[in-house]
Amino acid sequence: MITNFKKSDALSEKAQQLIPGGAHTYSKGVDQSPLLGPKVIAKGKGSHIWDIDGNEYLDWAMGLASISLGHAYEPVLEVVREELTKGVNFQCPSPIEIELAEMFVKEVPGAEMVKFAKNGSTATTAAIKLARAYTGKKHVAFCSDHGFFSYDDWYIGTKPNNAGVLPEVAEYSIPFKYNDIQSVEKLFEQYPNQIAAVILEPMEFDFPENDFLLKIQELCKKNETVFIIDEMITGFRLNYPGAYTMFGITPDLTTWGKGIANGFSTCMLAGRKEIMNLGGINHDKERVFLISTTHGAETHALAAAMAAIKAHKAQNSIERNKITGNKIKEGINKLIKDNGLDDYISIKGHPNWQMMQFKDKNQKDCVGFRTLVYQEAVKHGIFFRGAFVPTISHTETDVEHTIEVFVKIFDTYKKALNSAEGYKKFLIGEPIKPVFRKFN
Repeated sequence: MITNFKKSDALSEKAQQLIPGGAHTYSKGVDQSPLLGPKVIAKGKGSHIWDIDGNEYLDWAMGLASISLGHAYEPVLEVVREELTKGVNFQCPSPIEIELAEMFVKEVPGAEMVKFAKNGSTATTAAIKLARAYTGKKHVAFCSDHGFFSYDDWYIGTKPNNAGVLPEVAEYSIPFKYNDIQSVEKLFEQYPNQIAAVILEPMEFDFPENDFLLKIQELCKKNETVFIIDEMITGFRLNYPGAYTMFGITPDLTTWGKGIANGFSTCMLAGRKEIMNLGGINHDKERVFLISTTHGAETHALAAAMAAIKAHKAQNSIERNKITGNKIKEGINKLIKDNGLDDYISIKGHPNWQMMQFKDKNQKDCVGFRTLVYQEAVKHGIFFRGAFVPTISHTETDVEHTIEVFVKIFDTYKKALNSAEGYKKFLIGEPIKPVFRKFN
């Protein structure tokens, strides 16, 4: 039973005095962890991680889904070590930039040019900038059911935590619902010839229905709107190379990141040359200052991306992870049924990225019960943050151990449902908080 987090708690407190939020992405903040849980991770190897108190966990979160092959995956580290000996940044481009660009364009349908970046927000915002420049239009339609597109003003201005963003900037970002084509059609009717781009993930935890993505593509073509698919998480994870290739669509622009380089910082914007080249220097049109970042093409990160892409193909990672994900889903669903929890717990999504949902005795989504599950998982050596992100480093033993632990978790869950106090009887501390909130 893991209950000691003294060093982790102390260092987390120190971090908050030095770093706004105590972390460099809000999803890693202390407010996203149960009180009885690690706040600082020391290292990882394969499917396991260790916190600074020495506690070991089977990891299903995998660095906010940025780890696609496993922690410290040796074939990737090997090429990174070699590249590091050559230096990582120069005044002129390195040959590896052209080499990776050529590989990516060859592998990814619809990618005729590619631009590297260090984070997903940079890539998606660059896509929006290109779309506005290409179309001469201002509005951006985004899917409000999908978790996150950018910390830049065009998107974060639509969220509750939008302090510092000019309201008139966010007014040009307009939401629609996933699998609701009428909500998209309505926007084109409300803003005729004004929508520069439509952006969404190919899917999050719901599959597209009734040719939803194809219909959006048709609407974009009809209205001369740039169709952007965000493959930041889904790319090289749900399907090779991108999830959109499962659904028979060819977007104008795509953005990539977490599935690319097994945790190293490599993100990409790719798409049609006619649009992408507006950010180039060999045309006579008005110039788009697209992505210009000193560290965007650090050589060791690009080497990691090349090695990871090769590993995905050589190791047949997509299909292997489907097997692991399906075993998890089958095992969890059986436990849900055996424990009579069908009305309170569910699991959905693609086998390679699936989310669990937790409800209270009134069958309402409940962050308190969710936090209780996180807490109980940690006690038994599993780091779980709602989603299962299988990698080729996860083993059958890992799956078996996970199911065994969830037997205990669901037992506590049932007791909480039957208690007058609900989750509060068993949860130590407060529930986690929404990342997007107006006040702390």
